[in-house]
Amino acid sequence: MKATIWHNPNCSKSRMALETLQARDHIDLEVVKYLQHPPSREKLAQLYRDAGMAAREGLRTSGTDAKERGLTEADDDIVLDAMAADPKLIERPLVETEKGVRLCRPPEAIQDIL
Repeated sequence: MKATIWHNPNCSKSRMALETLQARDHIDLEVVKYLQHPPSREKLAQLYRDAGMAAREGLRTSGTDAKERGLTEADDDIVLDAMAADPKLIERPLVETEKGVRLCRPPEAIQDIL
């Protein structure tokens, strides 16, 4: 199984999700450090759509100015534009496999797609 994790090594939840993926021998793992290599706006839209969530639900508010910018009340187009321009606004970790996409907060959410 192929899996991609949009990862921030400074995040404990992201590190826990990565450890879960690395512990499985059958996973062909791609690790994307999204702050250095952010997903495109189109990829973000696809990830949230496949996860069954609005982009706003994937918005990182802690440690960002998302609330001050009105992003917590904005529509998905505005949120996606902001995330694409500033990847710090992307909540992590996002994990994609052939079984779906999950925002792995809590990290145990990853089990649904393994």
